[in-house]
Amino acid sequence: MGITAQCKPQDWAGLALATLLGGGAFAFRQLAIVPRATVGICAASSAPGWCTPRGWDLLGQYYGAFGWAALAAGVLAFVWGQRIIAGLAIGLGIAAVVNYNGTQGIVGAALGLVAWLSLLTGRPGWGRL
Repeated sequence: MGITAQCKPQDWAGLALATLLGGGAFAFRQLAIVPRATVGICAASSAPGWCTPRGWDLLGQYYGAFGWAALAAGVLAFVWGQRIIAGLAIGLGIAAVVNYNGTQGIVGAALGLVAWLSLLTGRPGWGRL
């Protein structure tokens, strides 16, 4: 029994979503969080506007929000079998790993990947959606 790929437009949307979320999280981290100068810039009394999302990112990292969001999306993708939700789980999983929330994030990304590949290859029981 061979594997036949059943690519749909939702696969491209999921791939774009995963790339934008994962790549965006990586780029934001490299530009706004990693440079040491941003600590002093954002601690100033007249901090620029990009310091607010930087603070939200650090707060989400501290509370593990990225990892829990990736895990929730991965479970939803695995249970519902939706391609776009699977792409979301993978993108959030990458964002979680970038933000040091890899414990739950990598599990969510793995669940999303299993769901996505199962839908893509037409695995029995997954082809309904």
